[in-house]
Amino acid sequence: MDAASRLLSAGRGLGVTDVLDGAGLSTRAFYRHFESKDALLLALFRRDSERVNAQLEAAIDAADTPRAALVAWIEGTLGLIADPRRRQRILAFGSEDVTRARGLAAERRRLQETRVAALIRIIAAGQADGSFGQAVLPGDARAIQAACSQAFDDQINQVAAVPAAEAAAEIADFALRALGALERTDRV
Repeated sequence: MDAASRLLSAGRGLGVTDVLDGAGLSTRAFYRHFESKDALLLALFRRDSERVNAQLEAAIDAADTPRAALVAWIEGTLGLIADPRRRQRILAFGSEDVTRARGLAAERRRLQETRVAALIRIIAAGQADGSFGQAVLPGDARAIQAACSQAFDDQINQVAAVPAAEAAAEIADFALRALGALERTDRV
């Protein structure tokens, strides 16, 4: 997987032969681990998604309030784009090789569901302590995830009106007002 990861990050395409050469493996060894190139790509996508989710969960766990957890989650999600290596990696997962992989749509749905579930936990904690008095679950979690996804896509596609950090602040401000944690005159 490491050889495939390097090739993908380098933007050089991902032929099985290239992966085998990069890893010093035989065809037989490759197919012992992966049934197809698509299976390898999905494993790479899953591994990267799990790493990102673990980082976001750590940010949530480090926060001392639901409000801080929500802001940390939003900033963490959009902050992924700020790191040039991560940005290149994210762009690689949008390559033709990856987007054609059978099963990718299901993996992306699973990733979205995981992120919405994290938001539901944050918002539910805010409902429980009274800080998110206007929250409606699960709709608010899906709406916040959708806003973050759109801002993320805008950043990746370089069509964003504002930098990632500013987009994160705008989404956090909007989300906190929608959840009842801020008045219109307050700002994050």
